[in-house]
Amino acid sequence: MPTDRRTLLADAAITVLTESGMRGLTHRAVDRAAGLPSGTTSAYLRTRTALLTALVRRLVALDQAELEEIGGRTPVPRDAEELVAGLVAFVERRLTGDGRRRSLARYACALESVHQPELREILVPRENTARQAVQDFLAAQGVPDAAERTVTLLTCVDGLVFDRLVNGGTVSAQEVRRLVTAAVR
Repeated sequence: MPTDRRTLLADAAITVLTESGMRGLTHRAVDRAAGLPSGTTSAYLRTRTALLTALVRRLVALDQAELEEIGGRTPVPRDAEELVAGLVAFVERRLTGDGRRRSLARYACALESVHQPELREILVPRENTARQAVQDFLAAQGVPDAAERTVTLLTCVDGLVFDRLVNGGTVSAQEVRRLVTAAVR
């Protein structure tokens, strides 16, 4: 089975989930969104669990690629202001365009993983260069338990993204900066 077709189907599934919710995520809806003949998704991803698994794996792959790219082009922040600026940019990416679409899909899948633990295993946060840069910054500042504090800080940032998505998605850059600065402090 060609990887390209599976990727196309997973991307279409993300779109369907974002636009129609978990109930609207069907094999036929994915076929339509992908512009493929009826039955194509079923041929590649027989069950709903297989469809959700492919969707979640694709989300994780896209997120990891983005975070590796961010971490690769951004060295360890030199000061708290640089860390805040990087986190603010990350929040803004997660609330707009493709980042918003993926965020909505990710949270829907996280809720679904309560009933399908195999999805939870895929969604577990992974190490990446962006996370490592935050941890290295905190360690360089003498923060005790830098690894644990990194998780706490990034969980707060994730909560901010979630809150803004479910509460209209609009927030000023100034408000995001204020909230992220408070979390960093």
